[in-house]
Amino acid sequence: MTPEEAALFDGSFPASIVPGGEYHPPLPRLDPMLDAAPDGSASRSAEAVARRLRHQFDGRLHLPGETGYDLGRLAWRRDLDQQPLLVAEVADAADVARAVIAAREFDVPVGVQATGHGTVRPTDDGVLLNLSRMAYVDIDPVRATARVGGGARWGDVVAAAARFGLAPISGSSPAVGVAGYTLGGGVGWLSRRHGFAADSLLRAEVVTAAGNRLVAGPDDDVDLWWALRGGGGNFGVATELLLRLYPVGQVYGGVAYFPGERAGEILACHRDQAADLPDELTTALSLLRLPDAATVPEPLRGRTVVALRVCHTGPEAWGRRALAPLLAVAGPPLWGGYAPMTWPGAAAVLDDPQPRPQIVREHTDLFQGMSDELIDVLLAEIGGPGTNRSPISAINLRHVGGAMGRPLPDGGPSGHRDATYALIAIAPHLCAAQLPVARGYLAAFARRLRPYATGGVLLNLLSDPSRTMAAYRPADLGRLAALKRIYDPENIFHRNHNIPPGP
Repeated sequence: MTPEEAALFDGSFPASIVPGGEYHPPLPRLDPMLDAAPDGSASRSAEAVARRLRHQFDGRLHLPGETGYDLGRLAWRRDLDQQPLLVAEVADAADVARAVIAAREFDVPVGVQATGHGTVRPTDDGVLLNLSRMAYVDIDPVRATARVGGGARWGDVVAAAARFGLAPISGSSPAVGVAGYTLGGGVGWLSRRHGFAADSLLRAEVVTAAGNRLVAGPDDDVDLWWALRGGGGNFGVATELLLRLYPVGQVYGGVAYFPGERAGEILACHRDQAADLPDELTTALSLLRLPDAATVPEPLRGRTVVALRVCHTGPEAWGRRALAPLLAVAGPPLWGGYAPMTWPGAAAVLDDPQPRPQIVREHTDLFQGMSDELIDVLLAEIGGPGTNRSPISAINLRHVGGAMGRPLPDGGPSGHRDATYALIAIAPHLCAAQLPVARGYLAAFARRLRPYATGGVLLNLLSDPSRTMAAYRPADLGRLAALKRIYDPENIFHRNHNIPPGP
């Protein structure tokens, strides 16, 4: 697997859920005159905020110049060189509440990250909450649920659930954080069968902008629960999630690479078959321009190829039958293939190898279909002449729909459920000097895609915060803005895919 392909993918409480809709009251406000500036206002220096917190903070505080500061502030996207006042490495939800209250009193923004994969706006001159220590995972095999901390990663949840024959709606990389992925909707290999990851969120513990520690679920604070299932980090800091798990045993799948010369026919065949493919079958088609490097398997070296990832959770014979028309058109693979395997093994094969942190530019769109004209646009971009070659070296098309396309009676605002394909175009492994050129190529590519796209996006696939509103239907966006006014009227949580408070 090459770096270019890899770039595609990109103290806890003793009781997990507070019953009866109860919440932990906010911690008392700190003395507003401590560390006051000569004009009576609070000094916004890192030292002042740290002094305010240090005597009642159980985690670690890292100021500029300290070792933990540079490590804790790092985002996966290396062009986001955020410079917070301090990094608050929280130990539990009480620490989160204390840090949020202090940030409000000093009138500075709050940023939240665990792994840094979902960071899209820098938390400059603010308090950056690092939740990486809150990474516990507790599986209940009887109820088929996972209770996870706000800093947990998918790899840990998948491994813990697999011991009981269960699986979550996890992301395509084991290193991605559970909370950010789930609150943003979440599309995984089981989503066509079981829906968005947010659809499987049963309850959440959240610290709001006021420092309140609430429990949101179907019986507790249902408006907040609705907003959390797709509204991102706009309504508070998720310190614990309760997720539904699903029984998954043997699956049929894998990844195979086919010659780029067959790409047009493969895409057209998938398009023609898409409506009839069963929910148990999830596929992703990737157009890849691979380097001539020793790290690339020899049959793929220096070629443009089509990678077809497959996950079928039904009987093997049914999976082979559903895939047969597409494989007949694709012909013999250059590399790889498909076989029955257990779910943990399948997840390891299908999950993207973790690319190193880097400077990358991406574009994403949704499509209800795939016309011949759209296919021509995709092929021209990935297979252009070498003399003026686009820095876009990977275009991934995920087949969505299935259970994601069926609205739930009490479902949250996750995604645009009428889409058939979600596209991500990647210009990976850039240096700072290459950014202007990459932006130009991606903007031009986006203009060529626009006549065929729905105008919507999936929030978790979006790295451009200026397009956040495109992740929601108008009615859902209006409701989210109204709830933002209730839960975060001052918009303290805005270093994210932000939804401003409504009127």
